[in-house]
Amino acid sequence: MKEPIKCVGLKKTFVKKDKVVALNNVSFTIEKNEVFGIVGPNGSGKSTLIRILSTLLIPDEGSASVFGHDVVREYSKVRPLINRVSVDAAFFKGISAWENLRYAARLYGLGGKEAKQRTLDILSQLGFSEKRFYEPLEDLSRGMQQKVAIARAFFTSPMLLLLDEPTTGLDPRSKMEVQNFIRKSMSSNGLTILLTTHDMNEAEVLCHRVAIIIKGRFVTVGKPNELLEKYKKPNLEQVFLEVTGKDWKEIEYES
Repeated sequence: MKEPIKCVGLKKTFVKKDKVVALNNVSFTIEKNEVFGIVGPNGSGKSTLIRILSTLLIPDEGSASVFGHDVVREYSKVRPLINRVSVDAAFFKGISAWENLRYAARLYGLGGKEAKQRTLDILSQLGFSEKRFYEPLEDLSRGMQQKVAIARAFFTSPMLLLLDEPTTGLDPRSKMEVQNFIRKSMSSNGLTILLTTHDMNEAEVLCHRVAIIIKGRFVTVGKPNELLEKYKKPNLEQVFLEVTGKDWKEIEYES
């Protein structure tokens, strides 16, 4: 089987008031059952890359494929293989978590009974109370809404899961529950996962390999322990400081 993800020379520039280079010659592959993390500050190009792989954005140059299917020319073959969780998940906020999930289940051809059982199983593992399952999403906390988004992504059993900052803005307990569920799913579901985050500890704990991205470029890639050894640092945040010579606040201020 082809690699879950193969990107070659991806470039993407946005022009508003000023020209912004979002991706600058990005190339990498992800192997089957691998969790590949891309870490970097806001505005570094993480979400642009996810949107290209999700078939929602067309690159200016280069190519990207998912299980051998080009994301531009064969988008209709790519979409059934993937699911995505973003930092701002889209929902119908006036209806319940279950009504949102039932709507998604119909789009994927799942029966209501099967979908309900799957989502309740997932949500229970995420610490989501079943009694809140029937409340409007607008009455739920940000953390609870994100857990519903994760359940929506996992219950369709995708081959490739794109997690775009899935724990950003969550309280410590919700963050831990989401991370524990991802870790458990890595071993039990045979998923391939691309995770973007600006939480270095999260990447170090969850990912088989990590790429640090700054201003649209990968500046280093490797297994967490290999990066720690290569740069002689105790954690990935210190590796970031070493390869960029700057901290998060300096990079975000510049962007």
